[in-house]
Amino acid sequence: MFEQNRVLPRGYTQDSAAFDAGLRKYMLRVYNYMASGVLLTGIVAMIVAATPALYQPIFGTPLKWVVMLAPLAFVFFFSFRIERMSASAAKSAFWAFSGVMGLSLASIFLVFTGMSIAQTFFIAATMFLAMSLWGYTTGQDLSRFGSFLMMGVIGVVIASLVNLFLGSSTLQLVISIIGVLVFTGLTAWDTQNIKAQYAHNLGHETETKMAVFGALSLYLNFVNIFQLLLNLTGERE
Repeated sequence: MFEQNRVLPRGYTQDSAAFDAGLRKYMLRVYNYMASGVLLTGIVAMIVAATPALYQPIFGTPLKWVVMLAPLAFVFFFSFRIERMSASAAKSAFWAFSGVMGLSLASIFLVFTGMSIAQTFFIAATMFLAMSLWGYTTGQDLSRFGSFLMMGVIGVVIASLVNLFLGSSTLQLVISIIGVLVFTGLTAWDTQNIKAQYAHNLGHETETKMAVFGALSLYLNFVNIFQLLLNLTGERE
C-alpha cells in the first residue's frame, strides 16, 4: 500500500521509477560479470605463476606467443559472433576468455614484485571506478569521442604488436602513457554506451548477451589500464 501511494518527484512517473530500477539491475549485472571475470583471471594467473610445471612449458617455449595472442583472438571472436551466440554460450565464452587472459597475465608475477602488483591494481581500480561512475552519471554526450578513442585503441594494439618484436623500451613507455589515457577515457565512453543500450527495451536473451559483451568491454579497459600502469610504475623482481 505504501509503495502505491508514495509521492514521486514532479515529472517522475511510476514508469520512470521502474525504468531506473531496471537500469540499476542491468548495470549491476554487467559489473558482476566484469568483476567475476577479473577474479577468475587473477586466480588463474597466480596459480600458473606459482607452479613451475605450468609456467615453464608456457613461457620457456614458443607457446608463450600463442598464450599472449590468444586473448586478442577471443576479442575478435566475440566481436563477430556475439549476435549469433546464445546467452549461455556468450557467458561460457567470457569465462573461457577470462581464464586464457589469466594464463597470459601469469608472467607479471614472474617479473614484478607482489607489492607493486597490489599497489598498481588498487590505483587501476580507483581510476576505473572513478571514470565508470562519471560515464554513468554525466549528462554530457560522450559519443563524439568514440571514433577518436577507437583509433587510439587500434594504434596502441598495433604498436604493442610491433614492439613485441622490436623490444624498444622507449616505444613501450610511449605506448603505456598513451594507452592509459585511451583506456581510461574508453571506460567512461563504454559505461555510457552500456547504459544507453538498456533503453532499447531488449528481450531477456539479447539483454543478457549485451550485459556479457558490456562486461567484456569494461573488463578489457580495466585489464589494459592495470597492465599499462604496471609497465610504467611497477617494481621488477
